[in-house]
Amino acid sequence: MLNLSPPRTITFFVSLVLIGLAVASLYLRIPTIGPTVVKFRTWFFVGAYVVLALGIVSKSL
Repeated sequence: MLNLSPPRTITFFVSLVLIGLAVASLYLRIPTIGPTVVKFRTWFFVGAYVVLALGIVSKSL
């Protein structure tokens, strides 16, 4: 059976930043990293979910 634990604060905030960048790129122009975020927006969404999922499954993240 899988032992789940809450993610650490830094893991949660990294996931939050990734999802925030992806959502913000839908509505705003982000000056410095905007073209990269727009180009790989789907992967930012997936990456945020994966980081959060790994933080829940792993105790060290």
